[in-house]
Amino acid sequence: MKISNYIIVSLFLFLGFPSLAQVKVLDSTKTTKVTVKSGYFEKKPEFPEAVIYTRDNAGQVYIVHEGVEMWCDQAFVYFKDNFVKAYGNVRISQGDTINMRSKYGEYNGNTSFAFAAGNVVLTEPKTTLSTDTLYFDRIKQQAYYRSGGTVRDTASVLTSRIGRYFAETKKYQFLSKVKIVNPKYTVYSPQLDFYSETGVAYLYGESRIESETSTVYCERGYYNTRKDVGHFVKNSRVDYNNRILYGDSIYFDRARGFASATNNIKVLDTLNQSIVRGHYAEVFRDKDSVYITKRAVAITLQENDSVYVHADTLRITGKPENRVIKGFYQARMFKQGLEGEEPTSGKCDSIFIDEKIGITKLLRNPILWSGENQMTGDTIHILNNKVTDQLDTLKVFNNAFLIQKDSAGYNQVKGERLIGLFTNNQLDTIDIIKNAQVIYYSRNDDQELVGINNTVSSTIQMYLEDQKITGIRFIKKVPGKVYPPSLFPDNVRILPGFIWRGDERLMKKQDLFEGKPAPVLRQIKGIPLPKDEGDFFNTPAEDDIPIPEASKLRPEDLQPRATDPKFQTEKSDSLDIKKENIPK
Repeated sequence: MKISNYIIVSLFLFLGFPSLAQVKVLDSTKTTKVTVKSGYFEKKPEFPEAVIYTRDNAGQVYIVHEGVEMWCDQAFVYFKDNFVKAYGNVRISQGDTINMRSKYGEYNGNTSFAFAAGNVVLTEPKTTLSTDTLYFDRIKQQAYYRSGGTVRDTASVLTSRIGRYFAETKKYQFLSKVKIVNPKYTVYSPQLDFYSETGVAYLYGESRIESETSTVYCERGYYNTRKDVGHFVKNSRVDYNNRILYGDSIYFDRARGFASATNNIKVLDTLNQSIVRGHYAEVFRDKDSVYITKRAVAITLQENDSVYVHADTLRITGKPENRVIKGFYQARMFKQGLEGEEPTSGKCDSIFIDEKIGITKLLRNPILWSGENQMTGDTIHILNNKVTDQLDTLKVFNNAFLIQKDSAGYNQVKGERLIGLFTNNQLDTIDIIKNAQVIYYSRNDDQELVGINNTVSSTIQMYLEDQKITGIRFIKKVPGKVYPPSLFPDNVRILPGFIWRGDERLMKKQDLFEGKPAPVLRQIKGIPLPKDEGDFFNTPAEDDIPIPEASKLRPEDLQPRATDPKFQTEKSDSLDIKKENIPK
């Protein structure tokens, strides 16, 4: 017959051993029992099931169980239930990975479950967790709290109402009003996973990272709190003072003041009332610059009429009052104009825009269409009125050539230089300067062809109404004449250097991409690839965009893999911009 634990302890008391340097209470059952190794022990009638151990001169009560060590000022040990209640300066340790202190603690040897309350502090190699109540499951190697907690990292302080710690992966999972406070920024998120070894925080749901220099928003992403870099997806954006960057995927480097974005990119300039779009962009905050490519388009408001500039690559630099836009390779521009007007558009190899002085330069093989006029030259400059934002002056340098299509042929003027003046965004006066030549089909009031003018002059001045030539004035005219149409041979009706390119003209903003292959875009996990350019200018209704539940999201969803239909968040904003749509 086995002698019970209760009888063993009673014998010690009866024989007059008031203290014991080391006590091991064992049981023959299969369950591993709690072992008490030090402490002054006693029995009290009011606690018949418990043996009470109290610290003595040798130190605190010391209890062990399967690698878990417990110290306290007093312990109530229930040997029958393999259960301990600990009071006063409680410390529970598991090797060199977990160390937990509190005012009160409980430990169940059968379930390997611990509970701590009162100024609870859990420390592991790189973080410290403080809370009022903490539960620790040794089998699952998890600790959790439900009444609010604070985790202090080497770089930040994290707070949340509900939290869980996974000892094996060194991961904290925080729920409900999560907040990270760092001297440089503050993070707010409804759900956050934090890895203590790396300092990386995974964000789920509507999350923000706020600082003096920027604000980041995303609904899925991660942020390295020690290196100050992050990657954000799903409705992500970065606010840099007066510039806001949107993208399906955004990389962010706080120390460098740098952000890069991929797919469905939109960069808003709230001061200059402009927007840049594309599928890859880099933003440098300190340099106040943007580099954007893959369907890059810059849009600027002028007199309630958006001006579109496209190139293979766009670079936008300078503070708002000194902003410069440069477009490289196959550049194009488009301005719709008022209702009933033909659009103004152009092509060139590269384009330069200085918004401070209001000048646009078309460089290398430029061509400009305005009304019924096709203009070419070595370089074309367009100047805006800085007060009204309307077109003011046109300048074509070297080999200037203007062509208008007529039902009987082409009106043509060429010379060294061309200067045109605009009224209400329409050309009304054009001067062709030096070595000017003209072929002009003259018509009467009934629009009947009455003659063909072929004249050479030092300077030719032309007058236009509704973009059509209505009069010509010659300065230092060289003898020429007006020929009857039947007497003017077909083989001389074209001036040297004539090239008609009307079929290349941009008639709508979608023509900015005409003839260009679609860019190869990176697939972002959980977000479909942007659609073709037919949808590039359209915006779906906000309510049509499904938003996944945070509980369905995983850290591995951040990796670029095949599209997951659960997380489709396509959002192609329109290029039609109005002033009231841009934040003040």
